[in-house]
Amino acid sequence: QVQLVESGGGSVQAVGSLRLSCVASGSIYSSYSMAWFLQAPGKEREGVAAIDSGGITTYADPVQGRFTINKGNAKNTLYLQINSLEPEDTAMYYCAAVYKGSRLGILSRLAYNYWGQGTQVTVSS
Repeated sequence: QVQLVESGGGSVQAVGSLRLSCVASGSIYSSYSMAWFLQAPGKEREGVAAIDSGGITTYADPVQGRFTINKGNAKNTLYLQINSLEPEDTAMYYCAAVYKGSRLGILSRLAYNYWGQGTQVTVSS
């Protein structure tokens, strides 16, 4: 069983930056695929960035170049760096994990069975 806890959200001005963190209850470094999802009010939860168990990253087209996903030196932490924030980035951000996983469909919420509670990001213009 893996428990995930996100932090780092907040209210920021557009064009600013944030780094979200996700701490897992156990070591996730080489065994889990992990991802960040966002869910805006009234919309579906969608994957924006993922990193597989081999360390290969995948990004949704709309965030390519602005979002960076990485696993920290501590073997149980996942990060999402968000630069050039836009009001459209306002959403609840969730961390997700699955043992091993597959690069096929890695941004699909159906691929993950462990979820955090989310951290809210609000971007004002």
